[in-house]
Amino acid sequence: MITRKELEEMRSVDPRTVDRSTLVDIDTVKIDQSLPKKERIEAYIRQVKNPYCYLQNGVVVKISFADKESLEDCIKRCISQAI
Repeated sequence: MITRKELEEMRSVDPRTVDRSTLVDIDTVKIDQSLPKKERIEAYIRQVKNPYCYLQNGVVVKISFADKESLEDCIKRCISQAI
């Protein structure tokens, strides 16, 4: 799993200056819905590489989360809603 330091580095990416070739197009991410929730989260992060910054339809997308919810909790919620 990703360390807290690695997550912090991912979160600090500036979408205005990021090297677009390092970003993954979110449309290429495929998650096996039959996997347990923890494994789906791990698969998502492994494929998207940076859950804070990615491409969607050629546009750089940078997301952030309120302090009330961790990235892991948010990803869990998003994945569970997709089922």
